Amino acid sequence: MEIELKLLLAPEDAPRLRTHPLLAQYASGQPQLLQMHDIYVDTPDLQLCRHQAGLRVRQVDGRWMQTLKAGGTVSGGLHSRHEWEGDVPGPAPDLDALDSAIGRKQPVGALLRQQAVRDGLQAVFTTRMERTVWQLRTPQGDEIECVLDQGVIESGGSDADGTARSVPVSEIELELKRGQASSLFDVALSLLRDVPLTLGHMSKAERGYRLAASQPLQAVKAQPLALDAAMTVEQVFQAIAGNCLEQVSGNQDGVAGGEDVESLHQMRVGLRRLRSALGMFKALLALPEGLQQELDWLGGALGEARDWDVLAGQTLARLDGEAAADAAALAQAAHAQARAAHAQAAQAVASSRYTAWMLGVQRWLQAGEWRASRTPRQLQRLDAGVLGFARKTLRADQRRLMKRGRRLLHATPQQRHKVRIAAKKTRYATEFFASLLAGRAVKPYVGRLSALQDELGWLNDVQVADRLLQQLPDGQAGHAELRLHAAFVRGYLAARAQSQGADGRMHKAWRRFKAVRLPV
Repeated sequence: MEIELKLLLAPEDAPRLRTHPLLAQYASGQPQLLQMHDIYVDTPDLQLCRHQAGLRVRQVDGRWMQTLKAGGTVSGGLHSRHEWEGDVPGPAPDLDALDSAIGRKQPVGALLRQQAVRDGLQAVFTTRMERTVWQLRTPQGDEIECVLDQGVIESGGSDADGTARSVPVSEIELELKRGQASSLFDVALSLLRDVPLTLGHMSKAERGYRLAASQPLQAVKAQPLALDAAMTVEQVFQAIAGNCLEQVSGNQDGVAGGEDVESLHQMRVGLRRLRSALGMFKALLALPEGLQQELDWLGGALGEARDWDVLAGQTLARLDGEAAADAAALAQAAHAQARAAHAQAAQAVASSRYTAWMLGVQRWLQAGEWRASRTPRQLQRLDAGVLGFARKTLRADQRRLMKRGRRLLHATPQQRHKVRIAAKKTRYATEFFASLLAGRAVKPYVGRLSALQDELGWLNDVQVADRLLQQLPDGQAGHAELRLHAAFVRGYLAARAQSQGADGRMHKAWRRFKAVRLPV
């Protein structure tokens, strides 16, 4: 299993990396300089890519080598995947040799044994890199390979103007050869103090496939968790937190790119899921204060943009009848505010501050640093099986939600907000533990929780809209007219929210949720 950390840097910052004191201090010898040419092969319909595999043939100093990578995960920039490689006589892969190396248990092996796949393999894209390699040894004895790659990825296609498709590459890969994965983050954080770096979420293969297929960036939703009942509470926490960070980092490119509404939404969901996970395990461990403060900062940077997105794209868009004209007049100004907030969010995610936070959280997870300050009783609970913890957590969440929702029909906006937060935490916890629960009972439970969230979410959107609409006229052209439109829409939304409670939709969603069985 290959474990590596990928970091991106501007080409003009490469000289600062080459002369970084850490490389001189930890390097076991002079860096190695290589010129590399990679050919990535796949079928015309990209069967290997569809099965999360990549097959390349690399030429280095006249020698050809094939490498197959498949499976694995990417979390917070840490890449873990299966890898098989070996020498080949030329620029074509040797599938029989790969089949012997892979063995019969790996799904990718069965794929490569299909005759249609074997017959259809062709070059999809190529890379040309100038590579500098340092072999590092940390004071703790961990061995890390540090690679600086600078070059280009090229595909056989072309853009509308006939220009060949290509993307530049300037990145660092830190690969763990021996030792603790946390050492990768120690090295990365040391480099970051002097060299501006950002986390790399996509491998060269992923970037090449995206280029060859002209695929736009897509928002990344939370992936289902496959937990094992034999796992300890601590192992489950690490799996859950890693899953949350995978969703966060998977959307960072879309957020850093500017105005992608869904990427920002999903990144924010990932942060909220992480907060919920930390809350679930707070009796046993806690995120260090500095990392918690940076989590709050990042959540705030994304939250402002998300609030304006919801106002401009959802709340105002849902208004019809006599409020439609006023809503349309406000939407343009709200979209302008959303664009400005997205620019600030993009700046935050592209910053070294975000990179340092993500590296710090990942290091904390990998090293299990919470154990040093835990009591014997807490350590015993961390090392216990997860089933008892999961059942206890879900029952406590259910009790809290039921208590807060007891007088939901006549609740104040603040009380409804507390019910909404409790519903959201209960839903996240259920989804985290879903693979350990009674399968048939999970779907209806989560479904009714989601319906309740939707009703409460709309009422919360009205409260947020009221706040934002009071801010909207400031500094806007025609602010006096906008103020009149905003005043009317605020009143209209308040009346609609009141009628929504009166007509029983929220109450109906609550009654339907109370009737469903907790899936434990």
